[in-house]
Amino acid sequence: MIKEIKKIQINNVDYLNLLDNHLSIQLSLDGFSFCVYNKIQKKIGVFEVYEFTEQNISPKKHLELVKEIYVNHKILSLKYNSVSVTHFNNLVSQVPEPFFDKNNLPNYLQYSVKLLEDDFIAYDTIQNTEIVNVYVPFVNINNFMIDVYGTFFYKHSSTILIEKLLQQFKNTDKEICFINVTKNQFEIVIINNNKLLLYNCFDFTTKEDFIYYILFTAEQLKLNPEEVQTILLGDIEEESELYTILYQYIRNVSFYKPTFFPEALKDVSKHYFFTLLNQF
Repeated sequence: MIKEIKKIQINNVDYLNLLDNHLSIQLSLDGFSFCVYNKIQKKIGVFEVYEFTEQNISPKKHLELVKEIYVNHKILSLKYNSVSVTHFNNLVSQVPEPFFDKNNLPNYLQYSVKLLEDDFIAYDTIQNTEIVNVYVPFVNINNFMIDVYGTFFYKHSSTILIEKLLQQFKNTDKEICFINVTKNQFEIVIINNNKLLLYNCFDFTTKEDFIYYILFTAEQLKLNPEEVQTILLGDIEEESELYTILYQYIRNVSFYKPTFFPEALKDVSKHYFFTLLNQF
């Protein structure tokens, strides 16, 4: 079942001239979101977020749900100036570039990801770093999108997250911990002096799981919970139980504040949808 979470459609964007538009898509096992951005007017025309209510769906079912969205949203199948897709999952690992060999991709995932024999493995070079992101994309959905668009760009969502955070916080001289929350997972990115110290993605069910993984990470990196600057992104609000338990242990907490946020999304918290809104 597909549940609509957020839908924004603005009528002052020229949909007839879609060659001025960029289409951003984010894929995950529990949802699908997309955004149409007019590059000439510099405005968002369409912004929609959907949640898949079934858990632990198979690749076949995942593709069926995505195709259902395409059937009901003809705008997704139109011609665009450019199309970009991010894949959000925890089937990813970072590799220092000096040790990277594209002929050995399975070796970089074998200790952290349960690989199947026919899994396709991709990689992104993270800009302005010496790090390569190695990951398993949703290849069946990629193949479907090739049929729809012919060509498009795709990356792992963590590539976008890490690149943009390093770019925006490049002048920091102390550790900053970013926590990006989704429905059942959260990512931790820790940077300092324009360097990535850590990226990880955790599944969680309860607020106790959530705080355990954060405190465990802080302990491993010898970060003082009373002092480390912690910035929140994604599906978390000050009134939520996740924030409440986090603030019991981590004192220096704030929400991400973008330098630019589309006026069309004025009713959306500005720390939401970071990777989707940083694709254009």
